[in-house]
Amino acid sequence: MKINFKYNRIKIVLTEQDRSSKWLAEKIEKDKSTVSRWCTNDMQPSIETLFQIAEILNVSVKELINENAKEEKPAGNSVYKK
Repeated sequence: MKINFKYNRIKIVLTEQDRSSKWLAEKIEKDKSTVSRWCTNDMQPSIETLFQIAEILNVSVKELINENAKEEKPAGNSVYKK
C-alpha cells in the first residue's frame, strides 16, 4: 500500500489565488504534467524550484510546505516514532 504524504501545498495556494497548474507550468517553463504531479504530491519540486514557485505566487516558501505531513502515519505501525 502506497502512502501519499502531502509534503507541499502548491495546489492549495494555487486554488486560493484562483490559478491553475497549467498557468504555473507556463510561468516556470516546466511541463504541465510535472507541475500536476507536484500538485497531487506524487512527486516534489526541487528546493530551487520551490523558491521560484514562491516568488511567482508572491508567498513565502513556508506557505508552500505542509508542516504536518510527517505526522501522518500508516495504521497499525507500532514502531513508528515521531
